[in-house]
Amino acid sequence: MTSSEAGAGTGPTGGTRSYDVVVVGAGTAGCYAAATVANAGYDVVVVERKDEQEAGHIACGDALKGADAFPEAIPKSKLEPAMTNTDVDHGRFEIPQEDTVLEIPVPGELAVIDRWEYGRRIIDGADEAGAEFHYDTVVQDVRQDDDGRVTGVSAVRKGDPVTYEAEVVIDGAGSLSILQDKADLEAATFDTNVNYSQFCSAYREIVHVDEPVEWDDALVFKPTERAAGYLWYFPRTDTEINAGLGFQMTEEPMQLVDDLKRDLRDREEFAGAEVEDKLGAALPTRRPYDSAVAPGFMAVGDAAGHVNPTTGGGIAGAAYAGKYAAEAAVKGIEAGDVSEAALWEYNERVMDHFGSRYAGLDVYNILSTAVDVDDLMGLLASLPGDKLAEALYSGSTSIGWKLKLQTAIQSFGYYDVIWTFYKTKQRADDIIDHYGEYPSSPDAFDDWQARRDDLMDAVYETTGADPKY
Repeated sequence: MTSSEAGAGTGPTGGTRSYDVVVVGAGTAGCYAAATVANAGYDVVVVERKDEQEAGHIACGDALKGADAFPEAIPKSKLEPAMTNTDVDHGRFEIPQEDTVLEIPVPGELAVIDRWEYGRRIIDGADEAGAEFHYDTVVQDVRQDDDGRVTGVSAVRKGDPVTYEAEVVIDGAGSLSILQDKADLEAATFDTNVNYSQFCSAYREIVHVDEPVEWDDALVFKPTERAAGYLWYFPRTDTEINAGLGFQMTEEPMQLVDDLKRDLRDREEFAGAEVEDKLGAALPTRRPYDSAVAPGFMAVGDAAGHVNPTTGGGIAGAAYAGKYAAEAAVKGIEAGDVSEAALWEYNERVMDHFGSRYAGLDVYNILSTAVDVDDLMGLLASLPGDKLAEALYSGSTSIGWKLKLQTAIQSFGYYDVIWTFYKTKQRADDIIDHYGEYPSSPDAFDDWQARRDDLMDAVYETTGADPKY
């Protein structure tokens, strides 16, 4: 199929445009999806609501884990200039309640990036692969045929109505995507059990300081007075810091800007600092969508909950989600079948790669909403940093007898919380094991989902948390 318009800024802006694949959103998942489709020789357009100058400007913590293993659709060499700090190798948890700092090693390759520069580079990478980009394009509706298959989107581009027709639409429009509100997905397996309380509201500033910070090799985390909130300080360089604050939307709203500025004022290293950029966003702090496919339609990245719910890290997962979705789309187009069953392999690959781990980590996120913040911080201060790192990045952990004894001695007074953590770990392991048996077709999906819901009931009983889903 040949598109009826070539280039991002040529020709009329209205009318009807036909492509093999339409990708909505020029974020990480959208760009990797578009590059993968274009590299396979198919016509793909990325529709992006921002203008060309602003595209890629996204609120983010700027920490990038696993850049050494990104998909090749956009070469790593294309991204490297945006990696401004590659010397970060650990997390630094500041626990003021206990007057202590917990150092936690971070496994694998880690970098802090200039997110806007990174955003421009992945757009350039997808463009060089052959994808078209249409900026200033706001999607307003999803088009479906009489059988419910998604066949395109309706949008306004630079003020003119335009229709995009496609064999497959890939939703990379971010958290609480409008496409999922507009599409009728009730007859599909696509996860519609989504609401605002499963997300985090966040705000960040890029701050310049006069003197190099002492922790330029660390990602700094600090809890707020409530367990559901946290501050972060991620060094792009030793004098340029991404400073941010987020809270889970299960809780009463925080005054994000005021609370962040208060903490900045109290930190000596930020005296006289200048703010370069400000931005806010909503981020998933939930498990991946049970299914992110419907006939002719797939969701990727934040639009499908592809984020580590305990750290907010989602760039690497989004890149691979984009790749997997695009490969499923190409395979379906070549076979002349873009049904839910034909696209189902995308779900399987996501769950096998990172989805099961994120679902397990979501159990700890649920626990955090039910425990006392002082008890939680006291216990964290007593845990071995390497084992805590293992839990955060693998989804589960085991602690040897010597470390168990050491932890028991150091954490005297927190035995009730320790027991809850121990039981919660068992529940998380059960969830991970179950996601390892994700069905190979939609036919077994209902049974898999019912068993998972039973396991989640045990999670709520163990943690004492209110149901999240």
